Amino acid sequence: EDNRPRLRPPTSSRSLRWSPLDRYSLALALALARRRGREGVVLISMARPLRIHLLPFLLLVLASISSSLAEIKNLKISSDSRATILFEKFGFTPRGEVTIAVSDVSVSSALGTPDPALLGFFLLSDEKLIQAAYDSQHDHRSNPNPNPDPNPGCVLHSTYVLFLFTFAELSPGSSVSLNRSFPVSHPDEYSLFFANCAPETAVSMSVFTEMYNARPDGSHDFLSVGQSPVPSLYTFFAAAYIAFFAVWIYLTLFKNRLAAHRIHHLMAGLLLTKALNLVFAAEDQHYIRKTGTPHGWDVLFYIFQFLKGVLLFTVIILIGTGWSFLKPFLQEREKKVLMIVIPLQVIANIASVVIGETGPFIRDWVTWNQVFLLIDVICCCAILFPIIWSIRSLRETSKTDGKAARNLAKLSLFRQFYIVVIGYLYFTRIVVYALKTIASYKYRWVSVAAEETASLAFYIFMFSMFRPVEKNQYFVLDDEEEEAAEMVLREEEFEL
Repeated sequence: EDNRPRLRPPTSSRSLRWSPLDRYSLALALALARRRGREGVVLISMARPLRIHLLPFLLLVLASISSSLAEIKNLKISSDSRATILFEKFGFTPRGEVTIAVSDVSVSSALGTPDPALLGFFLLSDEKLIQAAYDSQHDHRSNPNPNPDPNPGCVLHSTYVLFLFTFAELSPGSSVSLNRSFPVSHPDEYSLFFANCAPETAVSMSVFTEMYNARPDGSHDFLSVGQSPVPSLYTFFAAAYIAFFAVWIYLTLFKNRLAAHRIHHLMAGLLLTKALNLVFAAEDQHYIRKTGTPHGWDVLFYIFQFLKGVLLFTVIILIGTGWSFLKPFLQEREKKVLMIVIPLQVIANIASVVIGETGPFIRDWVTWNQVFLLIDVICCCAILFPIIWSIRSLRETSKTDGKAARNLAKLSLFRQFYIVVIGYLYFTRIVVYALKTIASYKYRWVSVAAEETASLAFYIFMFSMFRPVEKNQYFVLDDEEEEAAEMVLREEEFEL
């Protein structure tokens, strides 16, 4: 018997009857899913509109992140009664394959023994999701039904899903189990789901998943097709940061050693942790691509991701306050900003580890995504305050200390830094996210390249602005420039 799953030809969607609320909810969910790149979640609400509450799925769509790495995973589900469980997303080539092994299966229901054919696994492609939504809307316009069927059927029987197997195929015994492999010959990005169509039924099981694309030489590529170039990208940028670090060490320890301040040594530490973070990210992705597991490189990656995050926000805050190169101390409000941002970065990195090492199959995955997003927004806002305070302080000082040219130079410096920081945060949080959403699954690496390019440009600009030099143009000015600056300060106000 051929176990190859085949996409059934599209048929009429009259079996999927919708109420007006269901149609509105699907439209909203589709819009949100396009923004978050999780269109696969929506079909569940489409296929079983009256059995599944839409709100949890909308929250999942809102909080979801980009496709998982699809490494080999061993998952444990315990007494879970959710109607659907999303395991992961993966972009397949025409030589893709899915392996699923289920063991230690137990099913409990308050309504007696459930039908095992109502519990099973399926794949959902983005292409079929869009087609299903279009056909459903078209069918409703051409044949509206004021009395929809309250039991539209199980999603496992939908013509739009790539059916894998149900629990009816499990091997009986003391440890109920099943191990199957399924070729995927139609290239697309697929979401792997478990569906529980039996009412008031809880499922416990151990699940082993393996998704990969076969290379021409027969070896396996465990990275999604759009993520395959990512290890090479990380390696390239790691080499760029190592070269940058070497140049910075030369400037701070040799060429301009007398002009270097404590902030410059802290900036060197930031460059080193960023370079090592990329090195370990490249190794992590490389081993996942080759073997399906990170071989411990993920631990080093998360450690240096945490150090890099803390140091980056700390350096931006300290530069914004002018610490060490303008003043030797921090004011009380500036210390409070650091005391807020650093603990938040600890929590954000804990959330990042949970998100990266688990997946949407855990019940609290949505919450961890929301925590990470909220903390990231708070930290991005907090680091702007010291720069604003420095600009306001310099504006006030320029009116009384008689050093117009120097204050004008400092104002220009901090104003440029403020604009650059906002531009960097906007690009890495919004533009990069838009690229992830807009780009085809085959080009997900483009968003990684854009983010790392923007980060490198930001680092170069920031380090160039505040580099240690004996005669910095911002702080050493002659009398003519002093007089010209006084005129500028009288005529122009520096506003944010």
